[in-house]
Amino acid sequence: MRFVVLPTIIFLSAAAPGIVAAEDFPHPASADQVAETSGQKLDRLLAELKREGNPKAADRIARRIQQEWSQSGSASVDLMMQWAQKAAASGKYDVALDFLDLVVTLQPDYAEGWNRRATVHYTMKSYAKSMADINRALALEPRHYGAISGLARIMTDTERKEAAVDAWQRVLDIYPALRSAQERLSTLSEELAGRSA
Repeated sequence: MRFVVLPTIIFLSAAAPGIVAAEDFPHPASADQVAETSGQKLDRLLAELKREGNPKAADRIARRIQQEWSQSGSASVDLMMQWAQKAAASGKYDVALDFLDLVVTLQPDYAEGWNRRATVHYTMKSYAKSMADINRALALEPRHYGAISGLARIMTDTERKEAAVDAWQRVLDIYPALRSAQERLSTLSEELAGRSA
């Protein structure tokens, strides 16, 4: 949580030039207003992503969306997310899970915390746990194409190709220019067509 510190103002005289009344200062935004502004920005970026056909331009928009999703609003949670990322990158998945368990306990409405924990579970081949976390992430942010991509990968790994096709199509409904999703969807569709031929 960030605290805004306003300087103390000494009022010498009501007629003194350059002196402003307290009501002339903008009031700090309430938590609801900040969340609404962030939500509006996310809506706008996701709308831009849906319209963007150029993969490089879409990738730039996607990175901005990821930045929005990554903002937990808590310095402590952000730090634990960083530690979890470093631990996972070093192959210390149990350590990463310890941090991510704390993240989702401290901030259960933070979709990216659930998504990151789902990713670690997926890496460890703990598909049931990964699915449970993906479901929590998507309940909080249904447009989280990263979480839906994780779902598609699990469906592919567990030989549920029709479900994987549906999941990749959901990803492309949100992020049409995502090349990796296009390629995976094409490959799976060909495999299913060959199987039914």
